[in-house]
Amino acid sequence: MWEQIFGAANLLAMIAWAVLILAPRRESVMSALFFGPLLLLALGYVLGLTLVLTGIVPTGGGADFSTIKGVRSIFASDPGVTIGWVHYLAFDLFVGLWIARNADAHGLGTLKGRLVQAPILFFTFAAGPFGLALYIVVRTILLRGPSDRRIPA
Repeated sequence: MWEQIFGAANLLAMIAWAVLILAPRRESVMSALFFGPLLLLALGYVLGLTLVLTGIVPTGGGADFSTIKGVRSIFASDPGVTIGWVHYLAFDLFVGLWIARNADAHGLGTLKGRLVQAPILFFTFAAGPFGLALYIVVRTILLRGPSDRRIPA
């Protein structure tokens, strides 16, 4: 069962990321990603975490987030790994949506801007914090100067 949940969450996240990176950037698309895949992943995470923390689904060593041994025991089980992975998928997708919206709001939504966004969004998908840091650095470099400066189309 946990293998199927893991696979479904992965597929949902990959589809959402493909849409975020490749689809036209319309508010309806962004809202659909936020209220569709992101919300499903977040709710799935909350449900899974609740099941583990209440002991309904045991992880083998008890849910203890205060020590590395306790966290290791959580991730040593299929439920723990799945719930942890869904946490990453949901959080990284949220960050990717924020980056896309923020980049568009700062004038990085043009064709050239979308070409700049694509690798940043990929790195956010593949290595969360690295993609976020990359976006902050790139945005700072590209938007240096007056606050109304934008990338030429």
